[in-house]
Amino acid sequence: MMKNIFIYFIFLVGGSSIAQTVKVLDKETGRGVKNVSIFNEDNTVSLSTDKEGFADVSLIKDNEVIIFSHISYAVYRIKKSNLKNRNFVIQLIKESEQLDEVVISAFKKDVKTKRIAERIAVVSKKDIRKISPQTSADLLAAIPGIKVQKSQFGGGSPVIRGMESNRVLLVVDGVRMNNAIYRKGHLQNSITLSPNLLEKTEVVFGPSSVIYGSDALGGVIHYYTKTPQLSENNEVKSQLFSRFSTVNQEITTSVSAELSFEKWASFTSISYSDFGDLRAGKNRNHGFEDWGKVFYYSENVNGNYAANPTLNSNPNLLRNTGYNQTDFLQKFFVPLSKDTDLKVNLQYSTSSDIQRFDRLTELTDLTDVSSLKFAEWYYGPQQRFLLSSQLDVHPHKNWLETGTITAAYQNIKESRIQRKFGSLDRSYREETVNVFSLNGDFSVPLANNNSRILSYGFEFAYNDVASNSFGKTLNIENGQINGFSNDFKVQSRYPDGGSNFLTSAVYIGYRQDLNRKSTLNSGIRFTNIQKNATWIDETFLTFDDKDISRNNSAVTATLGYVYKPNTNWQLNSVLSSGFRSPNIDDVGRVREKSGNVTIPNINVNPEFAYNAEFGLQKYFNNKKFRLGANFYYTLLDNYIQRDFVYNADGSIQQVEFDGEFGNAVNNQNKGTAYILGYTINYLGKISKTINTSGFVTYTKGRTYDTEEPMSSIPPLFGQFEVNYKKEKLALGAEFRFNSKKDIEDFNFTEGTDNHDLTPIVNANATSDEDIYFGSPSWMTFGLNGSYDVSTNFSVQARLDNIFDEHYIEFASGVSSPGRNLSVSFVANF
Repeated sequence: MMKNIFIYFIFLVGGSSIAQTVKVLDKETGRGVKNVSIFNEDNTVSLSTDKEGFADVSLIKDNEVIIFSHISYAVYRIKKSNLKNRNFVIQLIKESEQLDEVVISAFKKDVKTKRIAERIAVVSKKDIRKISPQTSADLLAAIPGIKVQKSQFGGGSPVIRGMESNRVLLVVDGVRMNNAIYRKGHLQNSITLSPNLLEKTEVVFGPSSVIYGSDALGGVIHYYTKTPQLSENNEVKSQLFSRFSTVNQEITTSVSAELSFEKWASFTSISYSDFGDLRAGKNRNHGFEDWGKVFYYSENVNGNYAANPTLNSNPNLLRNTGYNQTDFLQKFFVPLSKDTDLKVNLQYSTSSDIQRFDRLTELTDLTDVSSLKFAEWYYGPQQRFLLSSQLDVHPHKNWLETGTITAAYQNIKESRIQRKFGSLDRSYREETVNVFSLNGDFSVPLANNNSRILSYGFEFAYNDVASNSFGKTLNIENGQINGFSNDFKVQSRYPDGGSNFLTSAVYIGYRQDLNRKSTLNSGIRFTNIQKNATWIDETFLTFDDKDISRNNSAVTATLGYVYKPNTNWQLNSVLSSGFRSPNIDDVGRVREKSGNVTIPNINVNPEFAYNAEFGLQKYFNNKKFRLGANFYYTLLDNYIQRDFVYNADGSIQQVEFDGEFGNAVNNQNKGTAYILGYTINYLGKISKTINTSGFVTYTKGRTYDTEEPMSSIPPLFGQFEVNYKKEKLALGAEFRFNSKKDIEDFNFTEGTDNHDLTPIVNANATSDEDIYFGSPSWMTFGLNGSYDVSTNFSVQARLDNIFDEHYIEFASGVSSPGRNLSVSFVANF
């Protein structure tokens, strides 16, 4: 008996000594990953990791390949004999070189794109480094299917499927950036987040109102900032990034520090960019020698005073386009327990004054290039503050497997200052928005193999808007500003008695793998929005009711189907609906542009979108090459458009704004309209060292009721590139193009297409279609390269617009950069 016990003890000890335990970690967070399937190629051994991410792989032979598979991560393969070199630690990532294994988080849960019917674009940290964008708006412009409009260099308004501004939803780290004063027209808010702080950016094309609610008509742009990860080795890492660009003398510097410990982690980063005045391209192959040139400019910046416009010695130098911006990010990651993680996120962005370039070049007489209208028109410092706490829970209950609860506070400050030439009266309009939000997103698998998943959630968001306005008359002594001589009233931009906007919503989603070849996605959401506003001063405008309260509700739904007949084909189809509830900007804004004065309309109702799309993807050469195409049709019902306000006798109302009278316009509900289009793209590896990608996007939009073009519809555009990568060296070349947009395809009613900023062909004509040319076509070429000097130091250079072409993006008020050489380096410590 004692002998048998002794033999058993020896066997137990010996077995323990040869046990080989591997630990599987999430590379992003450093936490163990449970339920990872582990098996050999013959599938004779099948294991899974425990709650801590551990698994014993001693049953797999040393000469065999071990495969690690998890629904939220890319498949990882490694020969068992190589595990020892990695200290038996495997880090799973959410990306892969396999073209169908990209994992996205935009649907509030990690899902591989091959199970999602909607068209998705993902820009990784590696992609961001290669693109090397000066602003986040420039980053968006590099994404297939997105066009970016700029009224000034310190801005960037993304257009997705013919939808812009408050029809496109911006999200950062699970918190919606869109607020109650996101306007219809063009927005500059996308730049209030430095690209140097981003881990990745995900874009969902088409209505996504089930997950995100109001505003997501054209799509969702979701920014993910960098997150610290845990480490058992108590690591401290730091990074320095610096870049210089010749086209506007840009100097950008970003420093970051990451502290990684077993129990908590921290990431701190600050980025500063200083942009000088932009230089436009000299070669004008479009044939318009003076278009886009700045012959005269205002020197009334930074406290200076000049009674008259100043002659520009270099018309290709776009005076009053420079500015600077500072961005700060602080994140903490703290595992509270085995099943609960806490992330604390603090972001702050501020800028210098940003000159509104298109308004500073506005003329009072089209035949006189010196007849500038505005001596001053600039945005005060754009300030965005975000504080959020995010609780990730994994209770593993029948009704809740995983969930995320996000509580956030945002403070946004904007201001607009303007003064005309010939006047000393300067007007100020200041806005502050405080946003409080609470989101909950949860999911539970209804089958052990995750073939059926139920998701559900809620959202509450409260916007409080304060709008202040005042005027001051400059006191000029010896050609210098010496204080102010008078105060006067100015019409506020939004209700001066305050306004608020409350959103409440619940949603439920269901995804099921019908079989190995097909997946069904569905969801439904109910949203209720309550808005209130109060006007006090009636010096310039009178109101029948100075206190308003409006309530809107909507039910939206989506149904998506993914069919994979074999490993080389994927077919997607989507039916979805979306809506946008009028916000405070829609019902209460007052402003002037091009002789038209926008006035409030409290009776604007929600607009709805009904979308149908079809996509296909074909893989070639063992999934090393992918060809994709997406076609869509969106019907807009009760769409909102800015139009003239008429008197009872049929004449256009006249309204005073800053001492002048203009035509009254306001936002109005119309009938139905459509937007259709397609994006064709490809991505592939030509060899182990060469890859290529490209896309072409076409969009068309018309109203059914008035038979006029929809605004914000870009012309055909696209991009193609080839890249070479071998060991430490990477090289690339790219070609971008944009076709012509004829003047008859512009929307003249709203004015957001800025047809009056296109080339003038006949200044004496009486019709806009006879005066203006439209948007000329253009093409540019660029080169880029990087070299890893060591594991801790790398350099990169880009030469964009090699042939120094002059061009202006559709609807933009500022010329695009000319030839630009940018050089940057990254140092890791």
